[in-house]
Amino acid sequence: MATQKLYAGAKLRELRTRIGHTQKDFAAKLGVSLPYLNQMENNNRPVSTTVVLALAQEFGLDVTELSEGDSERLVSDMREALADPVFAETLPPLADLRLAASNAPTFAHAFLKLHRNYRQMQERLASLDEALGREDARATPSPWEEVRDFFHYCDNYIDAVDRAAEHFATKQGTHRNIRVAAVATLGNSDVTVEFAETDRLRLYDEAAKKLTLSRRAPAESQTFQLLLQVALIKQDALLEATLDLARFHTTEARAIAKIGLANYFAGAALMPYTKFQQVAAECRHDLEVLAGHFGASIEQVAHRLSTLQRPGSKGIPFFFVRVDQAGTITKRHSATRLQFARFGGACPLWNVHRAFELPGRFLRQLAETPDGVRYISLARDVTKPGGRFGAPVRRYAIALGCEIRHARDLVYADGMDLTTDHAFEPIGISCRICERTTCHQRAVPPLERQLKVDPNLRDVLPYSIE
Repeated sequence: MATQKLYAGAKLRELRTRIGHTQKDFAAKLGVSLPYLNQMENNNRPVSTTVVLALAQEFGLDVTELSEGDSERLVSDMREALADPVFAETLPPLADLRLAASNAPTFAHAFLKLHRNYRQMQERLASLDEALGREDARATPSPWEEVRDFFHYCDNYIDAVDRAAEHFATKQGTHRNIRVAAVATLGNSDVTVEFAETDRLRLYDEAAKKLTLSRRAPAESQTFQLLLQVALIKQDALLEATLDLARFHTTEARAIAKIGLANYFAGAALMPYTKFQQVAAECRHDLEVLAGHFGASIEQVAHRLSTLQRPGSKGIPFFFVRVDQAGTITKRHSATRLQFARFGGACPLWNVHRAFELPGRFLRQLAETPDGVRYISLARDVTKPGGRFGAPVRRYAIALGCEIRHARDLVYADGMDLTTDHAFEPIGISCRICERTTCHQRAVPPLERQLKVDPNLRDVLPYSIE
């Protein structure tokens, strides 16, 4: 496959503005002409290798910061939004979406916000009996979606919280003392920790300063909840400052985000960045080895791997997703070019759905998306029992993967044929924006293609795609 050209005009302009250079001075530092720089900043020309090297040498820029992660997310999100039937007559070409994402990201975000509000208004109109007469029946972002987008566009990496968690973990001397350190830290704040026979995973009585954890929960869950409570009590100022910068629209969104940030701290303290990245590289990202080493669950390890995006020390760009048995995505993040559908479920051809059929096993898959990018994907079921007879059992499946160029760094790629074309299964993102014409699992037609219906022919699908 041909190497993708790098267009990073917005990032070049941002860097030049931050250091206070004129275009003329910046061009001189990079060793290019003024017109050439102007064309790069407007995405009329790709960033050359010479310029990339100059950025690293002259300004110490981590060149991975020039990656198209944000633009690709915006393009993917806009394509999905434009798959809405309301846009059926006015579908812009993909090239226009890429230009908007690269040159006018603020406009792209505004469009996505407008479309989200439109969808919510439609849903409210569909439930008119509930909406009529309510004073708050205006279109406002769903708090859950607003928080999801916050982490999505932060690349699922919150630097200040991550570093604070790593400092907390490393000052204890070893991550193996983290549980004891968490209890001691809470004790220093006069918080009593008790374990009880209860279905509630965690309950904190603020007035009595008493933290009650479920004795039935797995050890890794108990440790995680201890660290989460440490974040809420000892890192409150940091969490609140981060929330102030996010500027959420509602108190509900802010409250959900605070729990999300506390969860982030807990995961980062349980698996501190530098040490976790080192061990992950040494064991070639073996999830079971990492889980045993850090006293974490498989899901916690997989999620943590997807957050290793610290500037100057990035790990492998992974995607991570969790789905329920109905195929609904309950967690999603991607540091890769693969972006998950914001609405609806994941592609049924993806191995994450098969994990429910083969519990307790790691399933491997080589896959290719319609844009020609190839991935290695690992899937496994995750069962969360209630800890007693009759308690409800939650079942999910998780998937972790990366582009095939990183496969040699994954133990799961051993023995797989990475060179044969037919070894890669064709998968998509969402049927409405998937361009594949012969998919036997297609649920709805793609909106960007014409359909041909022949009453005298019945193939796998009742129509053909032109």
